[in-house]
Amino acid sequence: MRLTVFGATGGIGREVVRQALDAGHQVTAVVRDPARLPVTGEGLEVVRADLRDPAAVRPAVAGRDAVLSGLGARSRKDAGVATRLTRTVLGAMEAEGVRRLLVVSAAPVGPEPEGAGLLDRGVLGIVSTVLKDVYADLREMEAELARSATDWTVVRPPRLRDKPVTGRYRTVVGGFPAKGRFIGRADVAHAMLALIADTGTVKQGVGVAY
Repeated sequence: MRLTVFGATGGIGREVVRQALDAGHQVTAVVRDPARLPVTGEGLEVVRADLRDPAAVRPAVAGRDAVLSGLGARSRKDAGVATRLTRTVLGAMEAEGVRRLLVVSAAPVGPEPEGAGLLDRGVLGIVSTVLKDVYADLREMEAELARSATDWTVVRPPRLRDKPVTGRYRTVVGGFPAKGRFIGRADVAHAMLALIADTGTVKQGVGVAY
């Protein structure tokens, strides 16, 4: 497949690029600073683009089979960036007629897992309070997706860790795995790539966790 990856210098984005190349896909990585992308390989094209301008992004998505995005705030002070930059990506995709889009959000933005205990609710409540601006940004980003003409899927992980890819994790379409408290960034990337062809996840949120 021909894939475009936004947020390719982030922890999940780098893994998406790396795993996609290992699987033999053609990958266009859209970045602000190519020096921050350590991944190399045959089939990789690195594009520097201004993500505030949909017209500048259109060539990077034209003719692609799918677009994957790890765009999001790196800290609370960056709240708002996920919505703004995703809006640019959506504008470029709609202008080029590219439909499949997979985006990273976060577990607290989705529904509470079935059977969540007091501990899970308490932890979720604390995290949501501390990062309320970041999660508000992600909720608005998801609202932008819902208003778009794309075939989107939102992947919602819990706490992220730097762990090697295992391919062993749980997914719940429209919900979240019970007692799923963390997942490795590499496995979030693995899930995103695996969901590209899963039509049952189109216009759905997918909770993913160990």
